[in-house]
Amino acid sequence: MKISGYAAKSGTTPLGPWEFERREPGAKDVRIQIEFCGICHSDIHTVRDEVDLEERGTPEILATHPTKTVYPVVPGHEIIGRVLEVGSGVAKYKTGDRVGVGVICDSCRTCDSCKEGLENYCEPGSRFTYGSFEEDGVTPTYGGYSTHIVTDEHFVLKIPENLDPAAAAPLLCAGITVYSPLRHIGLSEGQKLAVMGLGGLGHVAVKIGASLGAEVTVFSHSPSKEADAERLGAKDFVLTTKKNSLAPLSNRFDVILDTLSAEHDVLGPLDCIKRDGTMIMVGASPELLKFDTLPLMFGRRSIMGSLIGGMAETQEMLDHCGKNDIVSDIELIDPPQINEAYERIMKGDVKYRFVIDCSKF
Repeated sequence: MKISGYAAKSGTTPLGPWEFERREPGAKDVRIQIEFCGICHSDIHTVRDEVDLEERGTPEILATHPTKTVYPVVPGHEIIGRVLEVGSGVAKYKTGDRVGVGVICDSCRTCDSCKEGLENYCEPGSRFTYGSFEEDGVTPTYGGYSTHIVTDEHFVLKIPENLDPAAAAPLLCAGITVYSPLRHIGLSEGQKLAVMGLGGLGHVAVKIGASLGAEVTVFSHSPSKEADAERLGAKDFVLTTKKNSLAPLSNRFDVILDTLSAEHDVLGPLDCIKRDGTMIMVGASPELLKFDTLPLMFGRRSIMGSLIGGMAETQEMLDHCGKNDIVSDIELIDPPQINEAYERIMKGDVKYRFVIDCSKF
């Protein structure tokens, strides 16, 4: 099938119109007409070839991903659309269903992680919706900056009909990225959660944390975001550029969720965590972060990382958001605005996610 979309043909040239082919649907495949696709910061990292997987990649990543970006690259893994066609063996979906496709499009489905519903931690390596190789190990996967996608039904998600589809698109990445670790550690009513950074991930984390009953505080270096933090559900706001702003917060929080994707200090926030509390890292800093082991030892504190979620957990997140009317705050754009959106993201000039109207490709 000939597909229209937007692609980057090098790391230094703008994205532009490009036609490419997708496979015909197999027995277990779903063909989806894409309505909306969110723009994730990792799209920019990939397009600009900013992550050296040869240096920082784990064995799981290196098994199914090229170490450098393969061009042309069609980004996009926050995909919402309608089912156009289902294979003869598809049981979960029918034509007309509103569905989504997130970060991963395949996994081995036989390793311990996959059997436990954690396909995102597939031990041989899951395949990403873009920036990976197909099963043949040669053909690149192409993402959601396009009109259609074909995906195995196991990696397709049901979108609650009450949610605005454009604003729901970022839930496929930002939503599950913050939901999964909060559920994993059992964040519950009355606990204190601090969210570091009020951006694409952080603003969804505030909404989800509040919906789970936590008392949410936002750490931000932008004084202009205080009103937004309160609107989104935070009970407190800490301006981290203010001298000694964290000092009164020692041993206060059960959980700190670090959503920052730039080099930053983690030592100060570590002291704000209660004994046996946890700092969760979900922001992919391009630089290695430094921390002191003493705050961990003296408070029996933990630092953990988390990567999106498995398929069952992602559906759970979507259902939770449907019940609680949670979506991302977005700016809807047409395809010709993609390059401008990238530049604005790099300047922090977005509230809080860009989403592409894919009907305009």
